[in-house]
Amino acid sequence: MPDGPGTLTASPLIDRLRAIVGRDGILTSASDLLVYECDGFTIEKNRPDVVVFPTSTEQVVRIVQLCNELNVPFLPRGAGTSLAGGCLPVGGGVMITLTRMKRILEVNYRDRYAVVEPGVVNVWLTRHLAPQGWHYAPDPSSQGACTIGGNVATNSGGPHTLKYGVTVNHILGLEFVLPDGRVVQTGGPTEDNPGYDLTGVIVGSEGTFGIATKAWVRISRNPEAYRTLLGVFETVDDATNAISDIIGAGIVPAALELLDRLILQAVEAAFHFGFPLDAGAVLIMEVDGLEAGLDEEAEQITAIARRNKAREVRLAGSEAERLLLWKCRKQAFGAVGRLAPSYCTQDGVVPRTKLPHILKEIQRIGEQHQLRICNVFHAGDGNIHPILLFDERDPDQVKRVLAASHEILEECVRVGGSVTGEHGIGVEKIDFMPRLFSPEDLNFMLRLRSAFNPEGRCSPAKMFPTAGACIEPSKAGRRAAL
Repeated sequence: MPDGPGTLTASPLIDRLRAIVGRDGILTSASDLLVYECDGFTIEKNRPDVVVFPTSTEQVVRIVQLCNELNVPFLPRGAGTSLAGGCLPVGGGVMITLTRMKRILEVNYRDRYAVVEPGVVNVWLTRHLAPQGWHYAPDPSSQGACTIGGNVATNSGGPHTLKYGVTVNHILGLEFVLPDGRVVQTGGPTEDNPGYDLTGVIVGSEGTFGIATKAWVRISRNPEAYRTLLGVFETVDDATNAISDIIGAGIVPAALELLDRLILQAVEAAFHFGFPLDAGAVLIMEVDGLEAGLDEEAEQITAIARRNKAREVRLAGSEAERLLLWKCRKQAFGAVGRLAPSYCTQDGVVPRTKLPHILKEIQRIGEQHQLRICNVFHAGDGNIHPILLFDERDPDQVKRVLAASHEILEECVRVGGSVTGEHGIGVEKIDFMPRLFSPEDLNFMLRLRSAFNPEGRCSPAKMFPTAGACIEPSKAGRRAAL
């Protein structure tokens, strides 16, 4: 029998998985598995041996128990929009894809929460709540595709993070399948549960603690009104200086998003909003809340932008225009396909006052490595997303992209920032962990992971440099089982 991922159609593992999820709940052919060999970080690839699609917590438990019995590694996956290799099947094994667990189980407007399965796409929940005037606040740019389970794994942010917070601020509780197959619940519909905040520990653990099968999420009333402004600047420096001054004035906008000239070309070609293609940068500035006082805040922001050399400040004149502007921003990454066959999106964080510096460094690094780099990012909280354009079919370009990415993140760390704001560590940034944390810190994190995942069988080789040691025994077990 051939050995290797994607080559098997029958084996003890495959047969028993098929008995759990049914014939239409499993993929084993090489052509099918090719789709699951990477996430949005396409530079690193490895196919799983099998992909299964459970539809219930009970099925997830049985799959996990089977993997433990046969000593086979496993990992959860949502929509695969992760940009750091968080759902890369490093050791092969069983990929547990949760996209068929997609029910909104309960909505309680009085107590301000909803209960959802992990495969619910982020924007589906907001659309479900919209007729009653409510929404789910975390809104990653990929919200039209990414799942709430994936958001929980990476503690996703989004354009409105500045005012409303990231995913962890909106997760009240989780139903969770531990790597040994036990089901636990942390938190729940009530606020401020006593004891340790285990929900907060799990959110952002990138699938290394187990598999979320249900989430209690906080829902929010829609703001009474919005004012959405577009500032047009000659230079990125002017735009970033405006950002610092807006925050320094004590204004907390709902969002501050920056797009530079290169990304504007792609977005304008895709959506025809009317962006000025000769601008150095544009800044989307939004305030929301009670109608009273919003005009004053918008006027303050306009004045600050003009003091920082904005040549134009436009106010969205209708809800349709506002929604189109946000569509341009949130689908900017998709529009990048007009600029290059491949791209790698970074996720550094710097203090807001360091934005002009880091953007100059990004430009220098791009020139040094002969790469085009465009920028679109959550400027209000210093979370940068430089997009490195290349062709992954050219090994030399791949090498240069990896080197440039490394230098950009090194500079983020050097100026007091971090290598991730919302994409996670995954496999892409493992080497940076010793730069961010002391050996004692890393040892404590490894001990915490071991408390949840003592065998290292769940999502092996993620987040920590030493995690690679978990792979070889698991891989040996996988081969034996297959």
